[in-house]
Amino acid sequence: MSKDRPVPTMGAKDSPDAVYDARPLGVPKMGVFGLQHMFAMFGATVLVPALTGLSVSATLLFAGLGTLLFHFLAKGKVPAFLGSSFAFIAGYAAIAPNGEADLLPYACLGVACAGLLYLVLSALFRVFGAARVMRFFPPVVTGPIVICIGLILASSAITNASSNWLIAVVAIAVIVVCNIWGKGMVKIVPILLGVIVSYAVAAFAGEVDFSTVAAAPWVGLPVAWDNTVFSLFGESFDTGLAITAIITIMPLAFATMIEHIGDMSAISSTCNRNYIAEPGLHRTLLGDGLATIIASLFGAPANTTYGENTGVLALTKVFDPRVIRIAALFAIVFSFSPKFAALVAAMPACVVGGVSLVLYGMISAVGIRNLVENHVDFMKSRNVLITALILVLSLGIAYSAAGAIVVPVGGITISLSGLAVGSIVGILMNVVLPGHEEAVGAPREPEEMPDVPMPLEDIRPANG
Repeated sequence: MSKDRPVPTMGAKDSPDAVYDARPLGVPKMGVFGLQHMFAMFGATVLVPALTGLSVSATLLFAGLGTLLFHFLAKGKVPAFLGSSFAFIAGYAAIAPNGEADLLPYACLGVACAGLLYLVLSALFRVFGAARVMRFFPPVVTGPIVICIGLILASSAITNASSNWLIAVVAIAVIVVCNIWGKGMVKIVPILLGVIVSYAVAAFAGEVDFSTVAAAPWVGLPVAWDNTVFSLFGESFDTGLAITAIITIMPLAFATMIEHIGDMSAISSTCNRNYIAEPGLHRTLLGDGLATIIASLFGAPANTTYGENTGVLALTKVFDPRVIRIAALFAIVFSFSPKFAALVAAMPACVVGGVSLVLYGMISAVGIRNLVENHVDFMKSRNVLITALILVLSLGIAYSAAGAIVVPVGGITISLSGLAVGSIVGILMNVVLPGHEEAVGAPREPEEMPDVPMPLEDIRPANG
């Protein structure tokens, strides 16, 4: 057995066919396993730039680089892949609703600042331990926030799908059939298959313009200066818009940090290793946060650990992190092909809408599951009030005529999105209202982690 095996164990006996060191299998097989992981994350990862207007090439590049950085900071022990986070789509939509090229860098600035919260939480975990810090962010707060993220995005999915409902329904049907009745890799990549099949149907129906694909070169640089945050700083810098983007997007990090902790628990259970104890949440959060900051600064989406790849781990029982790093290298290679990026950008709105309907619904479903699995007691008035205000403020403001609360501060106008207001109010109410110390859902310390592995069907998608 490899000396690189993570310790301590979760307490469950290792599966006899589990592979913690894939090197004896040979480079070709390790390459195939790496490709498998890349395709597992592929559909969701490239869909985020397609929905937001960000660069597909930059997205792939920083998904790969972010994964490698994460592995370096996690001491190469955690077999996790970092792909595009869907949780921040609401933030991009609030700042650049139509994917405006001149506004997206401001949204990326907000996401980069949100990544700083990962570093703060990482330091708090290092100093105080997970249980003490997470009591300020129980499921009664994070669950409704995640629910609102999906519901706020729902209208854009309907708008896109309405351009051709037949093709949108094809995308939905393929995803549902593959996810429920699929076997092997088909069950692991339903989103990718939904995109491919509905894209092919759209092309056959004449809904796709391939002229940009034909004109795009095969090889090119994945990052353009005008798409980066660095391009903002100059005479045309809009201070008010920058502050608005930061205040609007930063609260989204609270939900994604909670998801990160859940992902680490899922990977630990799958691999029979306690990664929360070693290398520790402070290291994995640091890696996720820095990857998000760097990606955002260069015009790519925020990163997050991917549940699809956890599903691949459970399916293959190949737990060697080296395989994940090979997948990261493949993503980096694809990022240098503008023709591939143009192929993704040519995806018609109806395909995007059909896939988005499922994905956005999944985001809200994860929030509901967070409440259910943590047994949030709605017989308590405090829990009802916190949830009610988060939902009403987040959704009510988002769908109001103004779409935000506008606050003039000196000569600067700051717009607070519904999600930002709902998140701030929920967090404050959880602290102020009686019963805070009894809030459920604070994660247990590593030594209290369960001794049984998590079944495959309990691993949720983490592209939120």
